[in-house]
Amino acid sequence: MRSPDPAFSTRVERCFRGGAATYQSNASLQAAVAARLARLARPLTSALPPGPRADLGAGSGLLARAIESQLGGPSLLRLDACGPLLEQEQPPEQGLQRLWNLNQGLPEELKGAALLASSFALQWLEQPEQQLHHWCEALRPGGALLLAVPCCGSFRIWQQAADAAGVPCTALPLPDALELQERAAGALDLHHCQLLRFSRPNRGARAFLHQIKAIGAQASPAARLQPGALRRLIHHWPGQQHAIVWHVLVLVGQKR
Repeated sequence: MRSPDPAFSTRVERCFRGGAATYQSNASLQAAVAARLARLARPLTSALPPGPRADLGAGSGLLARAIESQLGGPSLLRLDACGPLLEQEQPPEQGLQRLWNLNQGLPEELKGAALLASSFALQWLEQPEQQLHHWCEALRPGGALLLAVPCCGSFRIWQQAADAAGVPCTALPLPDALELQERAAGALDLHHCQLLRFSRPNRGARAFLHQIKAIGAQASPAARLQPGALRRLIHHWPGQQHAIVWHVLVLVGQKR
């Protein structure tokens, strides 16, 4: 679990701001996971209570649009700390986009929410396990949580390369899937909970790090590598026979 660090929150927002213009064209995995999560929620269409609905860390609206397409009903409020990402959704629906730092908790109006959804956002928050607990508490009885989040075990070849090169691994520390599941299960009836494994071609360290930066996802609590250390990391990066692997927890549950 990461300790609170206000400066890190600022770095995350700055990185996503820098990658906002190219996010849509480079976030293919995020789009695919959003579509999958929305399909998994479809059986809830007639079971949700009245109340506000929101996409937490909505970015460019990939998940919100997918959910609205599958479930119908009220539109989702899009919350994100990065204005340029929110502005990628054109034309924005009046009153449905709000700049909001989720490290501050949820807006008062989302207490008693009917649906809270989040994809590829929780890992950027301070103390993500505790934040998830707060999200579950904010739901009204029968309200649903839809969650997708990359977890520890992802990007093993990055750690392997860092170990071989004798340099720090500067990847973002990711939450533990089992701990997140246990937090959710304490408050929700879980209809779906699965740790998915996604593989992507490994075209080398430079290509991978460029791809991460292209969507603004390069922020880390760790200090950046100096040029010499970065060269050693690139030199020791495993070959193309080793894929880039993401472990993504996908979870759908309803408040008891």
